[in-house]
Amino acid sequence: MVNYELVFEWLGALIGLTGAYLLAANKPNSYLGWRYFLAANFAMIVFALIGHHWGLLLQQVGFTATSLLGIHRTPKPQ
Repeated sequence: MVNYELVFEWLGALIGLTGAYLLAANKPNSYLGWRYFLAANFAMIVFALIGHHWGLLLQQVGFTATSLLGIHRTPKPQ
């Protein structure tokens, strides 16, 4: 049987770390870091809902807003 809580926890962590690396690298594709953060936010929201982690859920909803703002404000390279 698949432990979905564990799957979403690790997906969120690994995708989030990838997003952080992309932003920190400050390369032409760094704008993609915000999209990775958004994917990580959704994974962690699912994890929080499954495990009834209400504080984490609130945090991830807030981080989703900042990820969307980052996507909106960061121009793609030409």
